Amino acid sequence: MIQLFHRMISSALGISEKQIGHTLDLLADGATIPFISRYRKEATGGLDEVQIEAIKTQYEKLNETAKRKETIINTINEQGKMTPELQKRIDEMWDSTVLEDIYLPYKPKRRTRAEVARQKGLEPLATLLMLQREPNPEKRAEAYVKGEVKDAEDALKGARDIIAEQVSEDEQARNTVRFAFSRQAVITAKVMKGKESEADKYRDYFEFSKPLNKCTSHQLLAIRRAEAEGLLKVSISPDDEECVERLERRFVRSNNACGEQVAEAVQDAYKRLLKSSIETEFAAQSKERADEEAIRVFVQNLRQLLLASPLGQKRVMGIDPGFRTGCKVVCLDAQGNLLHNENIYPHAPVYKTADAIAKIQKMVEAYQIDAIAVGNGTASRETEEFLKHQTFRKEIQVFVVSEQGASIYSASKIARDEFPEYDVTVRGAVSIARRLMDPLAELVKIDPKSIGVGQYQHDVDQTKLKKSLDLTVESCVNLVGVNLNTASNHLLTYISGLGPQLAQNIVNYRAENGAFTSRKQLMKVPRMGAKAFEQCAGFLRIPQAENPLDNSAVHPESYCIVEQMAKDLGCSVAELIANKELRLKIRPEKYITPTVGMPTLKDILQELDKPGRDPRGPIKIFEFDKNVRTINDLHEGMELPGIVGNITNFGAFVDIGIKENGLVHLSQLADRFVSDPNEIVSIHQHVRVKVLSVDIARKRIALKLISE
Repeated sequence: MIQLFHRMISSALGISEKQIGHTLDLLADGATIPFISRYRKEATGGLDEVQIEAIKTQYEKLNETAKRKETIINTINEQGKMTPELQKRIDEMWDSTVLEDIYLPYKPKRRTRAEVARQKGLEPLATLLMLQREPNPEKRAEAYVKGEVKDAEDALKGARDIIAEQVSEDEQARNTVRFAFSRQAVITAKVMKGKESEADKYRDYFEFSKPLNKCTSHQLLAIRRAEAEGLLKVSISPDDEECVERLERRFVRSNNACGEQVAEAVQDAYKRLLKSSIETEFAAQSKERADEEAIRVFVQNLRQLLLASPLGQKRVMGIDPGFRTGCKVVCLDAQGNLLHNENIYPHAPVYKTADAIAKIQKMVEAYQIDAIAVGNGTASRETEEFLKHQTFRKEIQVFVVSEQGASIYSASKIARDEFPEYDVTVRGAVSIARRLMDPLAELVKIDPKSIGVGQYQHDVDQTKLKKSLDLTVESCVNLVGVNLNTASNHLLTYISGLGPQLAQNIVNYRAENGAFTSRKQLMKVPRMGAKAFEQCAGFLRIPQAENPLDNSAVHPESYCIVEQMAKDLGCSVAELIANKELRLKIRPEKYITPTVGMPTLKDILQELDKPGRDPRGPIKIFEFDKNVRTINDLHEGMELPGIVGNITNFGAFVDIGIKENGLVHLSQLADRFVSDPNEIVSIHQHVRVKVLSVDIARKRIALKLISE
């Protein structure tokens, strides 16, 4: 079975059976996907995280299908209906749809109309009708009038119910209807009577009709959401007449009275059983495809958001702006610890501007602030303008930071545990400041669905969404690596091989024993075994470690290779890292062993060039147009700076410095056909856009991307 699975996965993914076998062995041994892709390239043939995850998913699906087959075989055996041909067919079948079709006639049913008719003894009459040789079925039906069967028509009705069920369970019949659905099914949506005003935001779908295979994922998810809210009536249908005609061609083989009975049963089978069954199947399949597309878009956005450029370890002032309630100001040290907090009231209606200026000046001096982070919510533009008019003794950069999800974080258990003595306003301001310093470290504390990127994330399969988002967060955290001495337990949880318990144990050990000075010390952490150490060590950094390799992505298992390289060149490891001329003398092929190949050696040499290098780019400052504060300031033809805030499969939403984001539709991203907006733009990208139209009533802004 294992070899069969390897062969099937290889065929599906175009990856060799050998690579698949080694990958599955590593996964079975407890290795994580980030660890395998980074440190086991020789075993996998250099497979990346996406390929490894695909292998894992395919293997899990095949195991699920194998378990389902066991259930099916056991059920049919219990009925005494298993034949060698049927057994062979089930054994060889791995398509779950076909498998369920094979099983359908044997599947235990609730009390159906056909089952009631069988219990009345009408199955022989149904068989007689299906043969279509009897010239007078009404007369033959009279023989079955007894017990609960009232008359000949009642007998024929029961026989037709049995035939209808047989037709609906026939594999070829189901495939005939499936084919019609796949080729010509149309999804239709209509607003429910009396719900027009309540459903106004779904106005585009009040009289909607489109071929199902051309319905986009965002359209489908919007329709299904409105249907779930009881606002739209939705149906999926092919050409009914053509379907019935095709079914009749298969089952009606004579022009006599029996043929008429069978034709009536076929029509009933289609309308009552087959159509609804296949419609449900296609509704589920189309929803699954829409979910996959929405999740793919969300994952891409989340990855870009998590890998946004960090300011780094600087002393930062965070401001959560407001008008009436004032601006909450916090001051953090370079490690993100809260030093001070207070409120200022520089705006209407309080207007304590002079007092606010004095307080800001005093805090900047007292806490040696390097940069200021302003949340992009209410009063953001006014606060940014207020700060830029201040003069400080040194240059202080002002950044506008997305505060999506900050309120979710500030009320969460994580925030309460971090700041038990402070209220939500202080926690929110701290989150804004920390997002500037290190977006990844702060955003992992928030449910990704609350970060403000994605498309219909609350409507998709939540289990699949959570799995994809967790994998994305894990991938990003391990790609960047974390500082072992400053990382929160929440950030450490996502490191390969760690989990909530080990992450907390690391934080507790750090609190009791002081900062880690080497990766080896990790082995002293309670419950840190050899396997967990192997999985996590390469992703944990110690900036001031005695061994410089402890602040690199070189795995401890490879330290001996670097030490041998240094020894061969007559220098220390630190000298080797510091001197490019020495590194150029290394001949990597000299260090190949049965377990260490050229992929690992190339990774080691790359890391020695820039040990502990952060893969995220440098942060850039940005300014909105000073003349645009509200949607009323916009007019067609204006060209404005903006920041890409969210990407969907129909376009990109751009923040132009007002409450409402503008949409650059897919067709306005470039002067050519674009199928995926991610080809053109990315989250947090600074862009220039042209205003195409402004709908003030619906608060919609249409934009065009201006090519740089």
